[in-house]
Amino acid sequence: MARLRISNKAVAYYATGRRKTAIARVRLIPGKGVIQINDRPSDQYLARKILGVIINQPFELTQTTGRFDVIASAKGGGISGQAGAVRHGIARALVRFDESMRGILRKAGLLTRDPRMRERKKYGRKRARKGFQWTKR
Repeated sequence: MARLRISNKAVAYYATGRRKTAIARVRLIPGKGVIQINDRPSDQYLARKILGVIINQPFELTQTTGRFDVIASAKGGGISGQAGAVRHGIARALVRFDESMRGILRKAGLLTRDPRMRERKKYGRKRARKGFQWTKR
């Protein structure tokens, strides 16, 4: 199902997280708490500190900080959307690890995909909603 045997002992838990147009494939492996995104450490990949806090939210809520290594590949969107997608993926993988964590993560809103997307540009307009400047004379 969502488990993959890495070696004789380690079991990985897979999940996919999404936010805006970003998609993150997350693999949780029992370990020391190392987080890698696109083959780089999370603090190096994510420029702002708040994004690191966002990624660690599921671990802090479930009190599993430092128990899992995270290997994530994120694509699409920007850095902020990718951080949200990784957080969503980590939360879903934690539920695959232990079903009893579902209530805690659901209450915090971490299992719900953020449905907000960029609105498309309309014809006859400058952007999605902004019209061109109108002059009377």
